[in-house]
Amino acid sequence: MKPKKAETFRSWEIAFPNDANPLGTLFGGRLMAIMDKMAAIAATRYAEKPTVTASTEAMDFKVPVRVGDRIQTFARVVWVGHTSMVVKVDVYAERPYHFQRFHCTTAYFNFVAVDREGRPSPVPPLLIETPEEEREFRIAEIVKKKALERKKKIEETR
Repeated sequence: MKPKKAETFRSWEIAFPNDANPLGTLFGGRLMAIMDKMAAIAATRYAEKPTVTASTEAMDFKVPVRVGDRIQTFARVVWVGHTSMVVKVDVYAERPYHFQRFHCTTAYFNFVAVDREGRPSPVPPLLIETPEEEREFRIAEIVKKKALERKKKIEETR
């Protein structure tokens, strides 16, 4: 397969009251769902075939998203194996009328491309052209390695 350049996908949402806890901040699970959806779009577009979420790495919420905030999400494939991909997702909140922008969280999602029967299917190698893309690839390599180590330790403990 020919190496392929990854696109960055962007989306906007608004935090509504039904998505929030009694403190008026977005439920973490709601934000994770938004992020997973964007990661799936990035992975599926890159692979040009169906993909499934295999795992999500640790996610720290740095700044809460408040009711009324505009939520901007960026997703991009930053690492590729034979059938798997790591998608980096960044989330920013923009306060209405103040146009203050805050970085809320970054997370890495592990995806696997699948065929029609749901079996892992090869994806193209990632084309890396810039120092930033190389840096993101190296970070994602660490993320992927730690995910596999964690999975192995859990399986050994069972």
